[in-house]
Amino acid sequence: MAMASYKVRVATGNFWGSGTFSSISITLVGSKGQSPKQPLNNVGKDFIPGAVDEYEVSSDRDLGPLLMIRLHKEPYLFFPEDSWYCNFIQLTSPQGEIYRFPCYQWVEGHRTLELREGTGRLACEDAESPLLQRHRLEEVKVRQDCYSWAEFGPGIPQCLAVESIEEMDTNMKFSFTKLSTFLLRSKLTKVEMKLKGLLGCQQSWKKMEDIRRVFWFNRTQVSEYVADHWMDDAFFGYQYLNGVNPVVIHNCPEMPANFPVTQEMVATSLAEGTSLELELQKGNIFLVDYKILQGIPTNTIQGQQQYMAVPLCLLYQTPSGDLMPIAIQLSQTPGPDNPIFLPSDPEWDWTLAKMWVRNADFHVHQNISHLLRTHLLAEVFAVATLRQLPMCHPIFKLLLPHLRYTLQINAFARVRLINEGGMMDQATSAGYRGIVSIVGKGTQEMTYASLCLPDDIEARGVASVSNYYYRDDGLKIWAAVESFVSNVVQFYYKDDDRVQSDPELQAWVLEIFKEAFKSRKTSGAPSSLETIAELTRFLTMAIFTCSAQHAAVNSGQYDFGAWIPNIPPTMRRPPPTVKGTVTLEHVLETLPPINVTCIALSSLWLLSNEAGDRRPLGCYPDEHFTEEEPKRFIAAFQGRLAEISKEINERNKSLPLPYNYMNPPEVENSISI
Repeated sequence: MAMASYKVRVATGNFWGSGTFSSISITLVGSKGQSPKQPLNNVGKDFIPGAVDEYEVSSDRDLGPLLMIRLHKEPYLFFPEDSWYCNFIQLTSPQGEIYRFPCYQWVEGHRTLELREGTGRLACEDAESPLLQRHRLEEVKVRQDCYSWAEFGPGIPQCLAVESIEEMDTNMKFSFTKLSTFLLRSKLTKVEMKLKGLLGCQQSWKKMEDIRRVFWFNRTQVSEYVADHWMDDAFFGYQYLNGVNPVVIHNCPEMPANFPVTQEMVATSLAEGTSLELELQKGNIFLVDYKILQGIPTNTIQGQQQYMAVPLCLLYQTPSGDLMPIAIQLSQTPGPDNPIFLPSDPEWDWTLAKMWVRNADFHVHQNISHLLRTHLLAEVFAVATLRQLPMCHPIFKLLLPHLRYTLQINAFARVRLINEGGMMDQATSAGYRGIVSIVGKGTQEMTYASLCLPDDIEARGVASVSNYYYRDDGLKIWAAVESFVSNVVQFYYKDDDRVQSDPELQAWVLEIFKEAFKSRKTSGAPSSLETIAELTRFLTMAIFTCSAQHAAVNSGQYDFGAWIPNIPPTMRRPPPTVKGTVTLEHVLETLPPINVTCIALSSLWLLSNEAGDRRPLGCYPDEHFTEEEPKRFIAAFQGRLAEISKEINERNKSLPLPYNYMNPPEVENSISI
C-alpha cells in the first residue's frame, strides 16, 4: 500500500510566553481513516514564540478529505508543565490541497486538543458525519462545564461564575502586555496621588483652581477645555449630544405635568418673537428626566451622608444650533420647596442646579449607559457564545474578536470597582447598594429597540438635532457593521429556513433572552430568530454594542470627568430648596472632599485609557474565517471604516472640540477596558 505524505506547518503565537517545552504530536483524521500519532520534532527548538515550524507526517494510506486533527501535548524530559499558544496548523495533502485549522488559543497542561478544518459549518452540514456531529456536541458540552452563570445582583443580567481572576480560563484573560500595562498604570495613578499627600486628606477643596492642579500630569486637550468651559450653558447642553452620555436626551413635544415651566420663566432664554408653546410644536425643546433614580438608597462616605437629586432638565435648541438648558427642577414633585431654577437666577444658584443634574447624569451614565448596556450585555453575549456555539460555527467566528478580554475586565470590575468597598462604593453618591438598584431598574426598562441605534435615534426624536456627532458617526458605523454582518449571514445561511432550523443558534439567542433580558417579553428582545434579516439585526446590535457604543460611553470618561465640578460623582450637602442662598463656599462643601476626588479621578484615568494590546474595530489578525468570501467581506468592511474615519477627520478640523470617540481607529473591537 502506497504511503501518503502530508506537509504540516505549525504557527506559534508571537508574544511573551507563547512557546512551549512540551512534546507535541499530531494525528490526522480524514474521511477515510486516521494517521498514527506522530511527534512533531525537528532538530533544534520547536514551538518558540512567532515560529512557523514545518514537518512531514506520513500515513500508510490516503486519508481522503481532512476533517480534523488532534494535537497531543505531552511531557518532555524534566521540563515542567507549561502553556502553549497555537495560532493555526496548515496541512498540504499529497495531492497539493491546502487545509487550514484555526486554533488561536492556549493549550494548557498535558492534553489532547481536537481542531476541525476551518470552513465555517452549520450543524445541518455535519449531518452526514457522525464524527463531526459528536465533535460539535462534545466541544459545547465541555465549554458549558467550564463557563456557568452566576448572579451579581437581583434583577441584573447574569454574569460568569468566577470568584477571582486567577480562576478564569486562560483563553479569556488579558495578554501579558495588556496586564502589565494595566497594573503599572493603576499603580502610577495612586503613586502620583500619594506624592501629593492627598489620599489622606478629608478636607473640602479651598478653591476651584486647586482641583485643576491634582492631575497636572494627565491633562488632555478635552479635559483642559472642560475646566475652562464647564460653567457655560452651551457646553452643558453640548455634553448631552457629544459627551460621555449622549443617549439620554429626548425631544419634548409637550411639557410633563410634574414640570410646570411657564412661558414667563423661559421668555428671556428663547429667541425673539417666539414662545415655549411654539418651540415645543417646532420640535426645538428637549427633556432629560432622571426619574429612574427615584428611591435609590444613597451612600455614606467616611461617616458622612451623601445625596442625589432626581432632576428634570429642559433644553432648547437655539436658531444658531446651540443646545441650551433653560429650566431645571431638582426633584420629581413640584412644590414651593422644589423651585424651578433658571439661567436668570444668581450665578451660583444656577451653577449648582446644573451640577446636581450632572451628578444624576453621572449615575445614569456609569450604571446604565456604560455598565449595564455595554459591559454586562457583552458578558452575556460572550458567555452564551462560548456555551452554545462550537468553534466551527460561522457566528462563533464572527463574534469572537468582539468578545476579547470582556470576561476578564468585567471580573476585574466586580472585584475592584463595583463591589462593596470598591472604588464606586468609596466615591459615589449611590455606592454599592445604589448601583445594584439602579442597574436593576435599568434592566427592567431596557428594550431591544433602544440598543439598535437607528431605532433609538427615532424613538428619542433626535434625528434632526444640530451638531449631534455621536448620532452621525454612530449611524455610519452601524450601517457598515450591518452590511458586513449581512454578507456573512447570507453566505452561510442561504435562506430563512436555515436560520430557523439551526439548533445551536436558537439555543444561543434564547440564552441571551433569558440571561440579559431576564425573559421579559416587554423588552422586545427575540427569544428565537426566524429570518436572515432578524439574525443580521441582532448580530449588528451585539457587535455595535461591544465596539462603537462602548467607545462612545467609555473613552471620554477622563476627558469630561477629570474636572470634577463638571461631573461630580457624589454630593455632600442636600439639594437646595430655596433660591438665593448658594455661595462658592457652599458649592465647594457640596463637592466631594479632596481624598474622595482623588479616588474618583484615579479610577476614571484607569478606565479611560487603553492598556496596550489594542485591536481597533474591523482588525482581525486571528484568521478564524478560512474561506475566500468572508475574507473579502472583511476587506470591504475595513475599507468602509477607513472612509468613515476620513470623513470624521475632515469634519473635526473645523470643530473647537473634535469628536473622536467613534472614529474607527479609536474604537476597539471589544470591551477590554
